Amino acid sequence: MGRRLLLIGHDYLAAGGIEERFVQRGYDVERVQVVPPDRFEDPGVDADLPDPRDYDALLVLGARWSVYSDEVASWVKPELELLHTADEAGVPVLGICFGGQMLAQAHGGEVVASPAPEIGPHVVAGVPAVAGVWTQWHYDKFVPPADATVVGVSAAAPQAFVLRRNLAVQFHPEVDEESVRGWVEDGGAQMARDRGLDPEVLLEHVASLDADVRVRAGALVDYFLDDVAADR
Repeated sequence: MGRRLLLIGHDYLAAGGIEERFVQRGYDVERVQVVPPDRFEDPGVDADLPDPRDYDALLVLGARWSVYSDEVASWVKPELELLHTADEAGVPVLGICFGGQMLAQAHGGEVVASPAPEIGPHVVAGVPAVAGVWTQWHYDKFVPPADATVVGVSAAAPQAFVLRRNLAVQFHPEVDEESVRGWVEDGGAQMARDRGLDPEVLLEHVASLDADVRVRAGALVDYFLDDVAADR
């Protein structure tokens, strides 16, 4: 049997080159979607989350909601408890955007509204696996836990931190032009315009990065598994 990866999605499950690399590294992927599509307008569902100790690693994806929003408190609290359990058991967790914010919230940091939201590709500085141009789509930012090691930053916000066997990233290494187009068509076009961006130009920029980002997404998973997850 392969190793087991639990992929937790909140409003989407597509993980692109990130999931692809986990599979290449011998992981069998099991998926849980917290909020079904027919509840996106009323996301206060009762969470039915598995025991993280039954898995070899966790991948926690983004979400359209805020960690601190009352409308998702019904499942944010149990998911934070899941992340605590995983950490105590030494199960490695890679959190992306909302997932990274959840890691911050779970382990003594916090999540706050960002004074400088990032939409579209932005430059991130940091360790080699994190540094580069990554697609962003967030209005909140995490404040890393005091005992975390920050391994990535942008001009607007912390972008990545490591804490024990947890890696949190604020950017979206899993997306490509197709997935971002879905966000644009699902209300994101106006969000982009509100930031002074032309949605089609933004999509062209994302598309120009697709091939490179898929390779770098693989390198990010390798960093997570070989450096972060290996550190006990």
